[in-house]
Amino acid sequence: QAQLLESGGGTVQAGGSLRLSCATSGYSGFCQAWFRQAPEKEREVVAAVYKEWTSGRVTSGRLFLADSVEGRFTVPRINVARTLDLQMDNLRPEDTATYYCAAYIGPCDSLATSRFQYWGQGTQVTVSS
Repeated sequence: QAQLLESGGGTVQAGGSLRLSCATSGYSGFCQAWFRQAPEKEREVVAAVYKEWTSGRVTSGRLFLADSVEGRFTVPRINVARTLDLQMDNLRPEDTATYYCAAYIGPCDSLATSRFQYWGQGTQVTVSS
């Protein structure tokens, strides 16, 4: 059984920055992702990457970033085991949402919400104009 623990989030003015972190435990190879859901909207994937760690070595797959965040959001520390960070710069009011860390065991073969087995509790990000 995997567990995901999120941290970060908060309120910031437009143009500001926030960093979210997700600590993962239970298995050594996941497709990990950040999703977000704004009020009355569907949950959407923001970033996703496969990460595997064995014998102290981390292997990561190709990073996916949604078009809406490309150039503003990054995934730092991508080669650090058991964590998935999301650095959010130049935030906009439309980025306001509850952000969720999610994962499933194995390579990223799908980014559909239903594919993800494990979910964090969610953290609120609010961007004021």
